Amino acid sequence: MNVRSFGARKSFSSERLMQVLIAPQVSEKSTFVGEKSNQFIFRVLPDATKPEIKAAVELMFKVNVASVQTSNVKGKQKRFGRFAGRRRHWKKAFVSVKPGQEINFAAGETK
Repeated sequence: MNVRSFGARKSFSSERLMQVLIAPQVSEKSTFVGEKSNQFIFRVLPDATKPEIKAAVELMFKVNVASVQTSNVKGKQKRFGRFAGRRRHWKKAFVSVKPGQEINFAAGETK
């Protein structure tokens, strides 16, 4: 029998969860995905797992997460004159929140 079938949850340290999310990925594509399927896109640590990402989003934004999908983004090859280089690889997380809930990134701003 699988351990997941019993609903067992692993507890994560709050220090680790505060470091898992690096930044929200705000772009035209992420805005379209957010409006269409109630998903939000985050840049996360390369070694972050789906349960960690879910726990981090629930801790930081006080929402219920329905699902998490991740993808590894390869860094682009770049040149500057005769010098070739590469940007870093990074991990992207698509976080779906339950219907009726929303993540507001501008909540901390004051005018």
